[in-house]
Amino acid sequence: MNATPTGALLLCRADPETVRPLAHLLREQMLLARAGEEWSVLVPEGKPWNGGAGQDPEPVDRVLGGWATALAVGSTWPVLALWWDADRAGFTLAAGFRRPVGYIWLTDGTPVGEDEAMRTLAVRLGLDPVLDVQALEELTRPDPDVDADARLRALLAVLTRTGLTLPAGLSPGESADRLRSVAAVQRGVDRVEWAGWRDAVRVELDAVESSRIGPWVRGPRARAVAAVQLAAGLPLLLWGARRRSGGWAAAGAVLLAQGALGLAYERARAGAEAS
Repeated sequence: MNATPTGALLLCRADPETVRPLAHLLREQMLLARAGEEWSVLVPEGKPWNGGAGQDPEPVDRVLGGWATALAVGSTWPVLALWWDADRAGFTLAAGFRRPVGYIWLTDGTPVGEDEAMRTLAVRLGLDPVLDVQALEELTRPDPDVDADARLRALLAVLTRTGLTLPAGLSPGESADRLRSVAAVQRGVDRVEWAGWRDAVRVELDAVESSRIGPWVRGPRARAVAAVQLAAGLPLLLWGARRRSGGWAAAGAVLLAQGALGLAYERARAGAEAS
């Protein structure tokens, strides 16, 4: 049996226009495409799990978990990270400030996760509590004829009932290079890359003003949320830096950026009204 190449996908339950501003803050080059009526998919252009100059390789699930958490804490929509490598495959679901949940299969399809994760996935994505949960629970039972890639494809089949439709070729088991080449030719694909803090501030403010969390943008609630983000972001960023975990460092950076921008926006709007 040939070793499965490493690959990863980030599925966001929001349209690309909504996802794009927060995706910029990950400071990673990615391709953003539509994946159905209510979903978008982010495909990494690089392979940060291989480690950069002077950095050790990092498990792909840790990198993707950090990215999913970073996107989810700054949004009102859930993020599902799918990943696979030569030894394992699995998913991580992040939604707001709630604890992320995930599941893992060995390459041959042997389940090694907690069954509760599937039920939590169903609840957070609004799946059918009977039919969909039964289908998900089937993925936690031993089956010698089903490998890890097939498990992930079965998971995606269940999620089609929520409107998820991945472009052809973006499939579990494909290499990162193959995923990138497929995403690059999709209609309406957008390249997301870090353009500096000035542009980050601009896109972040655009996202806030056009989102459904308007009542939380200004006033006591907004200041309280910003303070919580700052308090949580700094230790997370430092922890990620010490562990050389790019994903968790990104999560901390996004929290810090969200908190700082929230306070700055509050002050700027107050100053503009006073002048």
